[in-house]
Amino acid sequence: MTILPGLAGPADLRRLDEQQLHQLAAELRTAIIETVAKTGGHLGSSLGVVELTIALHRILESPTDRLVWDTGHQAYPHKLLTGRFERFGTLRQLGGVGGFPRRTESPHDVFDGGHAGTGLSIGEGLALARDQRGRNERIAVVVGDAALISGLALEALNDIGHRKTRLLIVLNDNEMSISPTVGALSTYLSRIKLSGTWRGSKRVYDQLVGGLPLVGGTALELSQRLRSSVVNFAQPGRLFEDLGVTYIGPVPGHNLRALDATLRRALELEGPVLVHVRTRKGRGYRPAEADQIGFHGAALPPMLLPEPIDGRTPTERPGSPLNGDGDATPSAAQAAAAHRKPPNYTSVAIGELIEIARDDPRVVAITAGMPTGTGLHRFQAAYPDRMYDVGIAEQHAVTLATGLAMGGQRPFVALYSTFLQRAFDQTVHDVCQNDQPVVLGVDRAGLVGEDGTSHQGMFTIPAQRQLPNLVVAAPKDEQELRRLLRTAFGQDHPFALHYPRDSGFDLPQIEPTPIPVGEAEVLRQGSDVLLVGFGPIVMRGLEAADGLEADGWSVAVVNARFAKPLDRELLAREARGKRLVVTLEESVVAGGFGSAILEALADASFLEPDLRQVPVRLLGLPADRFVDHGSVSDLRVALRLDAAGIEAQVREALEQVAPAGARGSAPRLEVRSA
Repeated sequence: MTILPGLAGPADLRRLDEQQLHQLAAELRTAIIETVAKTGGHLGSSLGVVELTIALHRILESPTDRLVWDTGHQAYPHKLLTGRFERFGTLRQLGGVGGFPRRTESPHDVFDGGHAGTGLSIGEGLALARDQRGRNERIAVVVGDAALISGLALEALNDIGHRKTRLLIVLNDNEMSISPTVGALSTYLSRIKLSGTWRGSKRVYDQLVGGLPLVGGTALELSQRLRSSVVNFAQPGRLFEDLGVTYIGPVPGHNLRALDATLRRALELEGPVLVHVRTRKGRGYRPAEADQIGFHGAALPPMLLPEPIDGRTPTERPGSPLNGDGDATPSAAQAAAAHRKPPNYTSVAIGELIEIARDDPRVVAITAGMPTGTGLHRFQAAYPDRMYDVGIAEQHAVTLATGLAMGGQRPFVALYSTFLQRAFDQTVHDVCQNDQPVVLGVDRAGLVGEDGTSHQGMFTIPAQRQLPNLVVAAPKDEQELRRLLRTAFGQDHPFALHYPRDSGFDLPQIEPTPIPVGEAEVLRQGSDVLLVGFGPIVMRGLEAADGLEADGWSVAVVNARFAKPLDRELLAREARGKRLVVTLEESVVAGGFGSAILEALADASFLEPDLRQVPVRLLGLPADRFVDHGSVSDLRVALRLDAAGIEAQVREALEQVAPAGARGSAPRLEVRSA
């Protein structure tokens, strides 16, 4: 690489000529591909916006001008151009560069993103604040075609058009065909609308016609309608124009000249302007172009690395996977290694859902723009007429499920835990208040890892514990997941089933008999310490118990299975006489599963005063802080929620409640959280 390492910041782009810019684009793609092949990440979308990012940073004067990346997973070129090249190899690793924009990393990162559809609201807020202060900085928002249909984005777009907020919206259209009508006339009209002559003559004409005595207002309205009809006939974008947003495009998103000319003039227009840019996911890496779904997310197929930059553009290097001449097919050894990994919880859940649907034609499935990530593409293949993908609209997904349930269907809504947060009101008001048998598949519950603060599934349990009628469950392993899914469809109330991103334990198949709602199980008997866990962390609790047992402690382990309702009788019985009760969860401890155990024991202590003397320690994700990015295994070690960390924390608690030399004394009441 000859150009990228020498860039101190985006201002340096303005000294590069056209040939150097093309070379820089190739270097950016190589840096992204080589890094993501090692760290994982959102490859396709970032490769698709390389030229767009270069063009925006050449025109905007960041960080004075503000560039907002909606969602943010396409911001890898932005990070490389804003001073993070040397550290880019640490992408999504513990303590390294984040996979989304992070204000703590750079003044060029305007907003800590991660959820789709938020950028337009942020951009409008920045623009309105600028206008209030009488400033002149330019505000640009890059939003994807899928994110644009989210409810929040449409609400913001409507308000932006209504207020005529001066704002540049770049629609990165890399998949959904918004504009089938593309041709010479569309291009011609876009050029006219960008020209100063058009803008000036249009303003003078409107003033002249509007000033005509008696008929001016009517004539102006008719004239504007006619002009609008002509424009709409020739090009797409009627929705945006009707909302009050000037529409320009489509513009080829990998043509640096076209991007530069269009974006410069668009920034000169008054009011809000939307520039529709057509890009291709995975641009420059043939396997990613061919498999846009597989190479979109963080967990990627096996990758062959491109050859190092040697002065030629990727399409000029024969034999490189960048131009499709090389063999991009994973080797047999790579494929075999991938198949040796035990199936993950998502795969097991959807496999069981398909089996349940085979026997029950009422079962339908819903997701919000993530059929592949949630595994529901398999359900769709089996039952195409019983699958509903509503796009990035979690609120609608949950309320739609309520309507389906009211109509006699049995809906399964698969959403990542972090995205289910967006539909909290719908869960409360629609599902639970109406007590409908909607099954919420809470995927990616707990630590998600490299995607960081915006994606950790750590807040859902406290939110759901308070809701009437809702059952909240999680399995200790993948076979128990199958049983709990049968439980969910065998009862008639809302049911939230939490399961992690992790692989399962490769356990042998069992008959998935339903588990009675609220029934916990004792996995191990003991007289000194009681570990009570919720979800797969229970298995790490068993490992910790083995280590403590070797030291002479007698440790009982309970798999709660349900955070709501709790098996209160079993819990009170097992807590009796213990020196210490420890709760385990991979969720925030404030108001979570451990809090539920604490509340249950407090209630039971009115009838059994001895329980008041049993100290309780809550282990889980720390309250009042977000968990940063890093591999799930590294995060568990750092947060002391791996087996060794749990064992160490229990030992520390025992030293406080039963110190050496005083272990025969009665334990004192002590409640702690971590």
